[in-house]
Amino acid sequence: VIVGGGIAGVSTAGSLRSGGFDGDLTLVDVGDFPYDRPPLSKDFLAGTKDIKQIALQPSQWYDDQRIRLVNRTAVTALRPREARVELADGTLLPADRVVLATGGRAARPPIPGIGSERVHVLRTAGDADRLRTALVPGAAVLVVGAGLIGAEVASTALQLGCEVTLVDPLAAPLEPVLGPELAGWLHDLHTGKGVTTVRAAVESFTDRGEHIEVRFRGRSGEWSYAVVVVGVGMVPQTALAEQAGLEVGRGIVVDSGQVTSNPAVLAVGDPARTRREARAEHWEAAQHDGARAAATLLGSDAPAPTAPWFWTDRHGRHVEAVGHMEWADRTVVRGSFDDPAFSVFGLRDGHVVAAAAVDDSTAVRAARRMIDRRVPADAGRLTDLSVNLRSLLRG
Repeated sequence: VIVGGGIAGVSTAGSLRSGGFDGDLTLVDVGDFPYDRPPLSKDFLAGTKDIKQIALQPSQWYDDQRIRLVNRTAVTALRPREARVELADGTLLPADRVVLATGGRAARPPIPGIGSERVHVLRTAGDADRLRTALVPGAAVLVVGAGLIGAEVASTALQLGCEVTLVDPLAAPLEPVLGPELAGWLHDLHTGKGVTTVRAAVESFTDRGEHIEVRFRGRSGEWSYAVVVVGVGMVPQTALAEQAGLEVGRGIVVDSGQVTSNPAVLAVGDPARTRREARAEHWEAAQHDGARAAATLLGSDAPAPTAPWFWTDRHGRHVEAVGHMEWADRTVVRGSFDDPAFSVFGLRDGHVVAAAAVDDSTAVRAARRMIDRRVPADAGRLTDLSVNLRSLLRG
C-alpha cells in the first residue's frame, strides 16, 4: 500500500510495475486523483490549465498497471505488525509493506492574524482554486516569501492584473542554490516587471473586513492589501509515522534505500530524510525516492545517484539549477546577464559542482553530466560561447 498520490507515490507505483512487481498494489490518495503540484503556482493558478490537465497519469494508466486507486479518503493508522492499513471509514487494507508518500502541508508561521480568510497558502489544488478567485484585476496582493513558490505566485498574480508586493527579509532569496549574482538578478527581475519588493519580515496581520492591514517589522505604519499569500516553505506530514512509532526527526528518518526504522515501512518524497542529510523538497528528488523505494522492495539495484536538480518559472523566464552552488569556491558566467539566455557555473578544485541557467537548459544538462562523471573543467572553455559544452564532457 502506498499512502499519498504525489509524484513520489505515483513514481513508486510505476517503478514497481516496470521493475516486475506482480503483487497487489494499492495507492491511497485524499484527492479525486493524483495531480502534479508545480503547475499550481503557474498554469493552474492562472487558469490556463484545469485539474485534469495536470493529472500525473491518465485514469486508464492505473487500470493498465493494475494499481488499485483508492481516492477521496485518508489513511488514519498504520498497523505494520498486523500487516494492515486503516482508512478514515474504518476499512482495513492488507499491507505486507507500506510506502509513506504523505508529502507536506504549507507552513504557517506564528504571525498574529495569520488565520484571516484573506491570508492564503498554496499547497493543494483547493488552495489554488480559492486563491484564484481572489486574484482579480486591480487587487492589491502581498506575497510573503520570495523563494520558489512566492516568486512564482507573484509572477502569476501580476499576469492576472493584480498590483503585487513581494516581501522577504533576504536581499537575494535563493542565494545558497543560485549564487549571489544570479539570485540578486532574479529578485531584481520582479521590480523590472512592476512588482514592488520590500526587504522586511511581517510582524502582524489585522483583518479589517474589506482589506487586511500588514505591519512590517522595523517599519512604522501599516500597509493595506486585499489578499495575502504566505509562501514560506512546507512542514512534512509525519503524523502517521509518529503514530506508528517510527523514528522521526525533521522528517521521517530513512536509510539509503528509503526504509524507515520499521523494515515493513518505507518513506519517500518531501517527508523523508536520511539521517545525515536534509530533506530534499523538489519534484525530481521525490521521483528518485520512488525509484529507490521500488528497487528496495524488488531487491534490485537502486538507480545511480545524480546531482540534485530543480526548475522554476517567473515573468516568462525559465530557470534551472543543478548541484550545490554553496560548495563552489568560484563562479563563472557563460554569456551575459544582459543576454536572452545565460548560465552560471560553480567550480571547486577544477570541477563543476553546480550550475544555474536562465533560458538555457542545454547548459544545465551538460553541467549535470560533468558533475555526475567528475569531469575536469576549464573555466575559460566553460565561458567561451564558441565551445560546444558537450565537447567538454570528454574532459
